[in-house]
Amino acid sequence: MTKGYSPFSPGQPVPTEFFVGRIPEIERLRNSAGAAAAGRLQVAFLDGERGIGKSSLASMVRFLAERDQQLLGIHAFLGGVSSLEEMARRVFDRLLKDSVDQAWHEQIRKFFGNHVKRVGLFGVSLEFTAPRQDVMRAVHDFAPALRNLLAALHGQRRGILLVLDDINGLATTEEFANWFKSLVDEIATARAPLPLFLLVVGLPERRHTLVALQPSLARVFDLIEIQPWSDAETDDFFRETFAKAHVSVERDAMRVLVQYAGGLPVLAHEIGDAAYKLDRDQRIDEEDAWDGIFAAADIVGRKHLEPGIFQAVRSNRYRSILRRIADTGPFDVQFKRSDLLARLRDDERRVLDTFLRRMRELGVIQRDPEAGRGAYRFDNRLHHVYIWIEAQRARHNRRS
Repeated sequence: MTKGYSPFSPGQPVPTEFFVGRIPEIERLRNSAGAAAAGRLQVAFLDGERGIGKSSLASMVRFLAERDQQLLGIHAFLGGVSSLEEMARRVFDRLLKDSVDQAWHEQIRKFFGNHVKRVGLFGVSLEFTAPRQDVMRAVHDFAPALRNLLAALHGQRRGILLVLDDINGLATTEEFANWFKSLVDEIATARAPLPLFLLVVGLPERRHTLVALQPSLARVFDLIEIQPWSDAETDDFFRETFAKAHVSVERDAMRVLVQYAGGLPVLAHEIGDAAYKLDRDQRIDEEDAWDGIFAAADIVGRKHLEPGIFQAVRSNRYRSILRRIADTGPFDVQFKRSDLLARLRDDERRVLDTFLRRMRELGVIQRDPEAGRGAYRFDNRLHHVYIWIEAQRARHNRRS
């Protein structure tokens, strides 16, 4: 039987029709969208670790805000952006591109005037091409620009949802922190309300950096923290997503899939996608689940772990120590040197401090002062889950 396309979307925001869970977070964000549509400025920070599904949740909220509150949604991905000029250019370019199939497309084109050109094969795509001085003026007059945009869409959109996603580069600059605070103050103190929902998406440490650069932002953001999926949510995700492709999952296979996804949507998509492609009978059994998990571990290692880290955790020198750490399970991202030392062989003990120093240099682990002396934690849950899966692969192969 020839299979159709995989219902999983590894490495990409989840299509709205495949979105699962996050009901409390969605309700909070929908309430903010409704308040913005009523004319009250809303500012939120959506944070969570890598692979937790921040962009997918923001995309889902945008869909709901456009459908239910008639907001104009702009989801700008700012990876690699470190200047306000490039940020503004990405925002306006995203607005232009997303308007192509909307009823208000002509209003958007007129709004940008002669700063639009056709690009791409056969000229089927549009690009925002304003000169630098005009973009910098738009940065300075960002709030008036948004007001003018809404005026151009009068009667068609009630407000704006602006998602600033992946702000890693911007969050380390004092320029962005001060600009963002000034923007919020300008809108909040204006005589005429601006129906705007500003949703910033990033890692927790980026939020901490922003607040350190501009302490007033601590009271500006409505903080929405995303936690890993529960087992029940992970079960729902696999069952519903496989069902959309008319694939069933056996109970023992589901137990394995849920356990090894570790509550991380990014890993669940990789595992589900690999299992779907390897399956041959439209029924995921335990063997299919294991095959998918091990295939996904290799993909995660290549795609989500930096090359230097990937090589280090695959090396024979450190593999045995990493497996000892991972023996405690996929969720225990913290460990103490003394506890680990007690579980090591003599030859492993001799290189432990060199190993810890090297892992810190690579950004795999960091000291955890709050947990006491000699305590460490994995900087990225994906690193830990990947290492844990590698340990299970070795154990599984030995049993086989």
